[in-house]
Amino acid sequence: MDIELGIQNVARPVNFSTDDSADQVGAAIARAVNDGESIDLTDDKGRRIIVPAKALGYAVIGSETKHAVGFGAL
Repeated sequence: MDIELGIQNVARPVNFSTDDSADQVGAAIARAVNDGESIDLTDDKGRRIIVPAKALGYAVIGSETKHAVGFGAL
């Protein structure tokens, strides 16, 4: 699933993909914002993305469906 995090006063968003579900990502972001802690997520390559919750401008959580890539027959 694709995630986009907009950071306040930063022109470019943070984009990454994760294997977590939309519910898991949404809960992690909501919990961090409510508690005033850092948002701590892991992408599909094992890298950790840590953003201070008070710096978050917006979050876009993409669809969970995997899109086919290639030139296979339909």
